[in-house]
Amino acid sequence: MPHPHEAIAQAWLEAFNAADVPRLVSLYAEDCTHTSPKIRALHPETGGKLVGKQALGQWCADALKRLPGLRYEKTAITANDERVFLEYVRHAPDGPPMPIAEVFDVRAGKIYASRVYHG
Repeated sequence: MPHPHEAIAQAWLEAFNAADVPRLVSLYAEDCTHTSPKIRALHPETGGKLVGKQALGQWCADALKRLPGLRYEKTAITANDERVFLEYVRHAPDGPPMPIAEVFDVRAGKIYASRVYHG
């Protein structure tokens, strides 16, 4: 039987692929953090880490604007009581498909920290 937190990852994928930033950001806690190599590359002053839903929403909206057609293809979801491991393939106009792993730390039904790892 799937762990209930798997639904968070599925909702995240659906919101991202629909380019629905408000729905995507609604899955996060107010004081969430998000860490990614892409953030570090494009905004080195952040150290690769965003803090708060507003910063995350701006990042996501910008990514979808910069990369029309960006979409994620799920390959696996694994969850327990504390976190969800989401594996997907990134399909973007700026390069070949890229395997990604993203970890969501979950508390009270919201993502309070997420970390992206490129394959």
